[in-house]
Amino acid sequence: MAEDIKQWNPEDPVEWEDRGKAIATRNLWISIPSLLCGFAVWLYWGIITVQMLNLGFDFAKPELFTLMAIAGLTGATLRIPSTFFIRLAGGRNTIFFTTALLMIPAVGAGFALQDMNTPLWQFQILAFLSGLGGGNFASSMSNISFFYPKKIQGFSLGMNAGLGNFGVTTMQILVPLFMTFGIFGGDPMILENTSGTLIGKIPAGTETYIHNAGFLWLLFLVPLAFAGWFGMNNITDEHVSPDVGSPAGVFVKITFMLILGFVAAACGLWLLLPETASGVPTSGIGLSKWIVLPIVIAMTVFMLKMIPGQIGENLKRQYKIFNNKHTWAMTVIYTMTFGSFIGFAAAFGLAIKVIFGYQHVMIDGIMNHDLANPNGPSALMFAWTGPFIGALIRPLGGMIADKFGGARVTQYISFVMVACALGVAYHMKMAYASATPEEYFVPFLILFLLLFAATGIGNGSTFRTIAMVFNKEQAGPVLGWTSAVAAYGAFIIPKVLGEEIKAATPELALYGFAIFYGVCIVINWWFYLRPGAYVKNP
Repeated sequence: MAEDIKQWNPEDPVEWEDRGKAIATRNLWISIPSLLCGFAVWLYWGIITVQMLNLGFDFAKPELFTLMAIAGLTGATLRIPSTFFIRLAGGRNTIFFTTALLMIPAVGAGFALQDMNTPLWQFQILAFLSGLGGGNFASSMSNISFFYPKKIQGFSLGMNAGLGNFGVTTMQILVPLFMTFGIFGGDPMILENTSGTLIGKIPAGTETYIHNAGFLWLLFLVPLAFAGWFGMNNITDEHVSPDVGSPAGVFVKITFMLILGFVAAACGLWLLLPETASGVPTSGIGLSKWIVLPIVIAMTVFMLKMIPGQIGENLKRQYKIFNNKHTWAMTVIYTMTFGSFIGFAAAFGLAIKVIFGYQHVMIDGIMNHDLANPNGPSALMFAWTGPFIGALIRPLGGMIADKFGGARVTQYISFVMVACALGVAYHMKMAYASATPEEYFVPFLILFLLLFAATGIGNGSTFRTIAMVFNKEQAGPVLGWTSAVAAYGAFIIPKVLGEEIKAATPELALYGFAIFYGVCIVINWWFYLRPGAYVKNP
């Protein structure tokens, strides 16, 4: 087990060269694959649901969108307590424990997917638990921010987030591949519709091992848990984790805080439930998602603040970030970049399947969207491309921002995001009213890839801005907090797209996102680019 570090000052160039760089690099390269697996387990429902459609699981398309939305809501909510894990528990303890917890939803999904008669509520519970992977981002980013000097924060955080976000792409490549052979045993299922992998289509009638989508992550999570425990460090300096305590004690603290996050997320889901579903009472209230999300966030923050003793006192100190106006400005801006990336990554594959994998034709005067399109693209062949580009380009965004300023780079990519969102909206509208939607797929894909690239660059540039605006004690918690709120994009975007697809107006979702990007342009300009800005182009 690596020793705790009692004195840590990466801003000292001598200390950085003598020992700091080596320690920081080792922790970064264990953090990255651990975060990668977190993203994979969190968002694998975007691929699993596509294959469930291909196999003929008896669920409606909007019901499958709810699995991604549930995982998105839980993962985002768990980021709020995860924001404060590093100060309370230390980096090594946190990364080890939260990585190990990912085995629970992964194994559960593996067993549930072996039976086509598994009820929807069981999949919804597993999607709820896979939010653990989403929560890990906040603690991971907060941890790495303490290891590096400010001058390369854009690069280091971009590497951790960018390569960590490759979990989405890795999952979208490995899950279809591992479903083609029976490495983990179990009985195969037979494809009713054409499926695919990175290298091509798989015809209907082929055997598929969909349960491998859960089990395969054990190949990575088990060794990564050991690597985190024996290779990472707790920084016990005053500004990071001064009172860590025993590992068993901090695991209890982390578990308790995660339970509070789960409780808040569960309450949010209940508030969202309709009073009845298919004529069956659900006891829900059916509140608007735009009302529920602030309630969930406020409830989580309040419950954490009410924890008595040392935990509550530490949290009150970190809650000072909420008195800083830049916390709120960066929360909105970061939501534009990372929130869009993670939301589109969650919904991209299923959106391709639903919009381009079916013909949209008039039958007896009614538009029908359920006829399989033999010429449609394979969602599993293309779903990985957007998240791949967004994650790959993120470190570059950080490096460009280190050179030209974070706010300036963010402003440029915001205009690109507005234009791309409007273009995607147009082609979605045309495709969803066409008997040959594949004619609109290429421009749709190109514009969506540009949109993903813009989110990646902007994510890197916002890391730079946060690192420059906040002091060394607040920068980590602010990164965690902003990432927590932004992660609700993984709930909002699948939820909104699912609702608009059900209403046969998918383009309205993208129009709404474009308007939000325009608001972010104004906020970024006012805070960081206008004459007399609070901080000039940080």
